[in-house]
Amino acid sequence: MFERYAKENTFLLSREVKEFVFKALSSLGKRKKVLVIPPDISRYPSRAGEITQYIYDYYEENLFSILPATGLHAPMNKAEIRQMFGTLPVELFHQHDPVTGVGTLGHIPGGQMEILTNGLWNSPWPCQVNKLLYPDNYDLIISIGQVVPHEVAGMSNYDKNLFIGTGGREGIDISHYISALYGIENTLGKIDTPVRRILGYASEHFLKKQDILYILTVIKTDPEGNSGIKGLFTGNDAACFFKAAQFSQKENITYVEKPVQKMVVYLDPLEYKSTWLGNKAIYRTRMAIKQGGELVIIAPGISSFGEVHGIDVLIRKYGYSGTETIKKLVHESPDLRSNLAVAAHLIHGSTDKRFLVTLCPGKMSKEEVEGVSFRHGNPVSMLKKYNPERLSAGYNIVSGGEEIYFIQQPGLGLWTTR
Repeated sequence: MFERYAKENTFLLSREVKEFVFKALSSLGKRKKVLVIPPDISRYPSRAGEITQYIYDYYEENLFSILPATGLHAPMNKAEIRQMFGTLPVELFHQHDPVTGVGTLGHIPGGQMEILTNGLWNSPWPCQVNKLLYPDNYDLIISIGQVVPHEVAGMSNYDKNLFIGTGGREGIDISHYISALYGIENTLGKIDTPVRRILGYASEHFLKKQDILYILTVIKTDPEGNSGIKGLFTGNDAACFFKAAQFSQKENITYVEKPVQKMVVYLDPLEYKSTWLGNKAIYRTRMAIKQGGELVIIAPGISSFGEVHGIDVLIRKYGYSGTETIKKLVHESPDLRSNLAVAAHLIHGSTDKRFLVTLCPGKMSKEEVEGVSFRHGNPVSMLKKYNPERLSAGYNIVSGGEEIYFIQQPGLGLWTTR
């Protein structure tokens, strides 16, 4: 099954979204025990919170559990659940634990991994998911999320929401590091990538016993900074993802006229509290920035590097010190070798001296920022100079005649040169 609802020149109305979701659910027949897997607060613009409410309206007491796909992110607290999911009963929500809350459905053999990764990896990959996803726990699993260019998978969501969002630490570590070895510029915005092949193989061989419906959104931001659903896709196989990914490539990739000398990105403090998430400002703009240019990240909500303590410690220890340095450290340092997702994050966040990153966090010191190889900027003065409420998306001329390129929601797209 596969259904698509998209508009060319306007956003879908909430009424239209609800009707489309109800139509998809009614085609499945009656269900007695449903598990919903939406993204977490870091994907707030995905509209997954609204769609989860519609699913609850449809199934009522037969919606037994909601498992936010947090991966290695911090668990959602009650305030975040309320912000994203409204009045849904808090007792429906489960916290994902990537260490103790997962089980292994099987392994992709090392020889197959070598084929899937173009020779980058030749050891087995564990297909780990939260134990709630095991066969016979629920008679329907609904995975919700936004398809958009992504630094690890190429295009986000679909079965990534399950194997990464509810996956285990070992599987997440290996997949992220394979992506880093492949190269972020080779990955961003691509549908066929090593990680996507791994996930596809895992779905085909290890999820056949589960009845899964995917509900995928494609979100667009208009020139005034308003965002909404441009495309809505439902299905139970890869066709749903491929169509959504192709539509996202059309809607979410912005080609700049020329390499940008100065890029300014604003991070909403409600979504971005760490560079683990906030480095989307680097990932999604790096292919548009000129050699020797500068990226200014205004991040009033950022107070840490990692979402959890152990990851934060490692980022502070090694910093965004460059691709080759991090690869070398993986071989030399046991703590980094046993945390490959962190190593991948450090590679993805490194500019390799191609451009400068000036981070303007609301709750971190100059010494902390410079300790990870970024430059420090004052968020108060930067907000005054580059006021998001006065800037339009794209090119702006600010005080002193300076030309900048402004982005307010980096998580909703990819910016690159042709």
